[in-house]
Amino acid sequence: MRLKLFSNRRASHLLRSLGALLLVLFAATAKGRPDLGLPPVTPLSKHGDSPAAVALGKALFFERKLSVNNTLSCAMCHIPEQGFAQNELATSVGLEGRVVKRNAPTILNVGYLSSLFHDGREMSLETQVWSPLLSDREMGNHSIGYVLEKVATLEDYASEFEAVYGELNIQTLGSALAAYQRSLVAGNSAFDAWYFEKDQHALSESAQKGFTLFNRHGCASCHTINDSYALFTDEAFHNTGIGHERTMSPKNGTRVVRLSETIVIETEEEFEGEVFNDLGRYEITGDPADRWRYRTPSLRNVALTAPYMHDGSMGTLREVIDFYMQGGFDSPDMDPRMLPFTLDEEEISQLTAFLHSLTSREMDRLVREARHDESHQEWPRNE
Repeated sequence: MRLKLFSNRRASHLLRSLGALLLVLFAATAKGRPDLGLPPVTPLSKHGDSPAAVALGKALFFERKLSVNNTLSCAMCHIPEQGFAQNELATSVGLEGRVVKRNAPTILNVGYLSSLFHDGREMSLETQVWSPLLSDREMGNHSIGYVLEKVATLEDYASEFEAVYGELNIQTLGSALAAYQRSLVAGNSAFDAWYFEKDQHALSESAQKGFTLFNRHGCASCHTINDSYALFTDEAFHNTGIGHERTMSPKNGTRVVRLSETIVIETEEEFEGEVFNDLGRYEITGDPADRWRYRTPSLRNVALTAPYMHDGSMGTLREVIDFYMQGGFDSPDMDPRMLPFTLDEEEISQLTAFLHSLTSREMDRLVREARHDESHQEWPRNE
């Protein structure tokens, strides 16, 4: 990598970000393994991303000028304090208040995934970044060339790309944003310490019983666990009935908005406007068997990333558990594993405790590094 001096404010920000990142990486190495419980090859090492590339990608991730009207950044839908998802809305609001079709998924551990978006339409983070950048419902840019030209004129980004990658182009802009996303590794949960490091004191008895229930009732058949690591997703596409229910019998013109932990409202039709049909994976493949199939999400950090499902229609883990207990919603080509089962209140509490135990102990660090703010709130621990 060529070294180059930068004199303006943006260059100083990049250098500060790079220094902070190096300190964070050193601290993480000294204190433990952020990737505990995750696949053995980390996304950053697999792709050869440098700390300078990560710092540049981070600057872009928080850059509102990446949107056509200079108002939206990637971080406004993938909010660090909200598990790098968005808790307040079932589906995000994009350019000029336009409603986005699906729920914003967390990007924690996204570098380990082989398919992206709820319908799996992209296979790499480098190419994925262009979908929100060019969507007229998200960041609204007119073309790839328009984005590149704009970034080249923003303070000293062109010089930074020259220093890190040699030049700014369609590949390197995608690589920079991908590098930052790949740095968001969030393993090292209480469950990981208990299951993979055999620390019998790391997980509560309630969560251990919840893990037994998780396996007994077939949850692990889609949210998979291997002997040496667990992504808690098979990365396959399944029809649980919810897509058919929402598409074929929608509540026209309504949309869930979470105002606080205890206040949820549904908007009225005249406020909401357009209501979407959503056929899931079928929209990509054209195969009728793929109607209403969506990619299995990872359960890592799931307690932080409400609301749930592809449309954000379930606001709590209890709602999700109730949905699976009833066997989902009846649908053509429904996954045969969607069978009803029964849990009592104590067992529901145990299963919920297990899901909470999947929260990474790295969240404080990741949020602090993202915001450069030492005073943010502590995440709840799962002892």
